[in-house]
Amino acid sequence: MTAESPPRETLFDQLRTAVEANWFINTITSLIIINAVILGVLTFDLSPELERALRLVDLSITWIFVAEILVKITVFRLNFFRSGWNWFDFIVVAVSLTPGSSGLTVLRALRVLRVLRLLHVVPMLRRIVEALLKALPGMGAILAVLGLLTYVGAVMATNMYGNSTDPEVTELFGDLHSSAFTLFQVMTMDGWRFEVVQKVIDDGHPYAWVFFLSFIFTASFAVLNLFIALIVEALQAEQEAMQEEQIEQLEEEAEEAHAEREEMLDLLRELKAEIADLKAARLADSTAAPPRPNAP
Repeated sequence: MTAESPPRETLFDQLRTAVEANWFINTITSLIIINAVILGVLTFDLSPELERALRLVDLSITWIFVAEILVKITVFRLNFFRSGWNWFDFIVVAVSLTPGSSGLTVLRALRVLRVLRLLHVVPMLRRIVEALLKALPGMGAILAVLGLLTYVGAVMATNMYGNSTDPEVTELFGDLHSSAFTLFQVMTMDGWRFEVVQKVIDDGHPYAWVFFLSFIFTASFAVLNLFIALIVEALQAEQEAMQEEQIEQLEEEAEEAHAEREEMLDLLRELKAEIADLKAARLADSTAAPPRPNAP
């Protein structure tokens, strides 16, 4: 009786295995890094020959990315578009194929976004981005609080310092949107003392520092630090989730190893039983056989 031959892998199965293989992922990662370096080098003044060669390599890598997307669509079909990362890859590669005409120069410049595919390919970077995306709802609430504080501060600053004869102070706090922009600069603490506060104090408001310091402590030190706390919390939750996945994976591997060990022990027991049966059968045959007559 001949043993059944294992089913042969179809081309579809081979493509799926290749796409999910480590060598394929590492190759795409290397091409993304090489492409990023080439796009950076092309911003310098190069000789025509070198520039032509680099653009040819860039075009070749672009078509490799196109082939990668087509292979993935062939393998995963409609499931390919169920992942946001796959949509990101698809759009970035599609933008890379836009012609370099003057009307589409901006879109053509967006081909550098291919570098961001590293966020998807590298597992650790992908987890960080996913953690940030999960923190977006909380960030929206913090932005709303920050916007409210900025609006209230802008209204107060316009009323207190907007009616000034100093053109520099009027430029800073003459209307609501100018006050809001100035307070945003103060919140980032970029030149807030000499470019903003000192001009208001010199304009006849010696206690203006109380208002600005209160705004800095409230908006910058308190509210902005909530962003850091929220991101750290999201990263910590993602790290805990990753550790739980690793623990579950180790438990599954341990269970599989235990099952394989039990299966091997069962096979050994069966083999020992068969050997014992064979020995018993041979012993029974030897005792049941008649004695051979003596030779004359």
